[in-house]
Amino acid sequence: KKERKNLSISVHRRSAPSSSTHMFAFRRQTEPETLEIAQAAEVFQTTLKVLKSRARQRYKRDVTTPGRIAFIKSGGSHCATKLKRQLDTMEQNPLWGAANTHLVRWLPAEYEDGESEPKGWNQGRLHNGFQLPLPWDVSKKIMRSSSKRNDDLYSQMLVEWGQYIDHDITFTPQSTSPSPFLTFTDCSSTCENVHPCFPIKTRDMSSAAQSCMPFQRSTSVCYLNFTSDIIQALQRQQMNAITSFMDASVVYGHTPKMERLLRDLSGFNGKLSVNKQFKDPKGRPYLPFVASLPSKCLQDPQGERVECFSAGDTRANEGLPLTSLHTLWLREHNRIAEALRRMNDHWSPEIIYQETRKIIGALHQIITMRDYVPKIIGPESFEHYIGPYGGYDPTTNPSASNVFATAAFRFGHATISPILRRLNESFQEHEQLTHLRLHNTFFSPWRIVKEGGIEPILRGIIGTAAIAVSPNMLMSEETTERLVVLNIQQHMDLASLNLQRGRDHALPGYNDWRAFCGLKRVKTLDDLKEVVGNKVAEKIHKVYKHPDNIDVWLGGLVENLLPGSRTGPLFSCLIGKQMNVLRNGDRFWWEAEGMFTQQQRAELLKGSLSRIICDNTDLREVPYDSFIFGKYPSDYVSCNYIPLMNLEAWREERSEGGLGRLGLVLVINHTFL
Repeated sequence: KKERKNLSISVHRRSAPSSSTHMFAFRRQTEPETLEIAQAAEVFQTTLKVLKSRARQRYKRDVTTPGRIAFIKSGGSHCATKLKRQLDTMEQNPLWGAANTHLVRWLPAEYEDGESEPKGWNQGRLHNGFQLPLPWDVSKKIMRSSSKRNDDLYSQMLVEWGQYIDHDITFTPQSTSPSPFLTFTDCSSTCENVHPCFPIKTRDMSSAAQSCMPFQRSTSVCYLNFTSDIIQALQRQQMNAITSFMDASVVYGHTPKMERLLRDLSGFNGKLSVNKQFKDPKGRPYLPFVASLPSKCLQDPQGERVECFSAGDTRANEGLPLTSLHTLWLREHNRIAEALRRMNDHWSPEIIYQETRKIIGALHQIITMRDYVPKIIGPESFEHYIGPYGGYDPTTNPSASNVFATAAFRFGHATISPILRRLNESFQEHEQLTHLRLHNTFFSPWRIVKEGGIEPILRGIIGTAAIAVSPNMLMSEETTERLVVLNIQQHMDLASLNLQRGRDHALPGYNDWRAFCGLKRVKTLDDLKEVVGNKVAEKIHKVYKHPDNIDVWLGGLVENLLPGSRTGPLFSCLIGKQMNVLRNGDRFWWEAEGMFTQQQRAELLKGSLSRIICDNTDLREVPYDSFIFGKYPSDYVSCNYIPLMNLEAWREERSEGGLGRLGLVLVINHTFL
């Protein structure tokens, strides 16, 4: 459907990692197109450093030399051509929202050297008269909590959907070697700031016992327009390796190659491939295994291997709830494809696949924008920042913003439950399956295959109240002290990783973003107490010493929540603005003119996550809204009472030429450009 927005290098929608920072990530295989673009950008940045050093030696000061300007026009343009290698397209701005392009900046980057060195890179550098606190100190003194209280309104499914849909919008890879001929530092073995390593210091570096957690910087990518903004062209920009659009690339992949690998092309049925080795107890399919074996997923100490599952996003194995959601959507695609095939037996496999994909993409958009986002930012913010749909706006840039990907949408990290409960058919403790500590759920698809399928996990996240956001209890010890990152031997700290990533990306501070959103700047301790509460304000003031030094992720996280929301004013603003442009700048949005008939739109609106669970699992009773927490059985309803989409709206009579009107439209709309 949306492939014409996705370059092969790539105008193709969707996902990649910032290893440790994207929750429980590990070193994932980088797509060849992404690697090529990243290496071009790294060469560009490396050459800039050389030129800057020579200019400093010659002029005894930092200047933008004629040589550097010439490089921007020559070598820099070579970097840009890696991004702009594309075929003709009907779109006015074909790179907006495309994969392997830079995360957009809503405010200018703040590098210590103006170009590429993150905040905190130069030891002893003062910011507003003070050194920035170490992320590890911020985590230890402000973030860490051994207990979390529950939110009686929402279920844990709200948290899990946030991670799932985030993986449909952003994926920032780690820095790659700029060239096979240049040395590349191993970031797991150094505590020095040597590109691409920006280790998280965990002790006083002046002492003999130096200690750190490994951290690799996000990869660089070329700025798209070298002539319009010379400052941004010179600066290090971070990549979104997947398409920004909410287009279900998390199911289908963001490149033609990934898409082909995930499809059941030999079945001639428009379906996705399924696992050939295992099925659930009722014969329902699991995701296929990854192609490269043996995979790095963890294994059951007893019994045969269960490899990592393969899905449209490479992070599908990070946690059991996430894997379960991926499994649900695989089954839903194949269920709808089978129904359309029976209904329209004159449709080709390609038309069945594409029309099913169109429906699945629409359901992702509806569930997210109608059922999820208003609960996160609150009804007032939803009305203010998003409001009713007014049609596609070609002047709106739908690209994911750096602050959204790196800070605002990571608000959910404070709502991660330290325990995964697995429940039985009565939504009670399972007789055979114990609850799992979070660190025992990472990269463990074997638990789904050998421990009852996805049903106990889905019942657990539906039947468990979400963790509440509280400034006095921010992060569970499971994420600050026991975070598992494959390929790294030691346990990691998610709070420190998030703070370090924000500095790596040169995000402006909390106060600048409050001003961006039209909110009052925090100038005094009393101001801070007004927006975040007394106890945490005093901690922040003691650690940061100046309000302008507060990291945006921390500041946004501790704000007092808006009524009916899970975020404070700042993150409600940033998430709301991002969701607005993702919708209004997407010419394939489900409500856009020509996407669906009026009858089809009416049927799509009946879709819900609860209905998808009913249609693809053994669950026979569910909450009407799976994001709302209720007690079993009083707040649950039979699947018979959950609205069902009538796919008859997609029935099409065979035309004389053998290809119906709808089929012809599909062939046109879904051609790769």
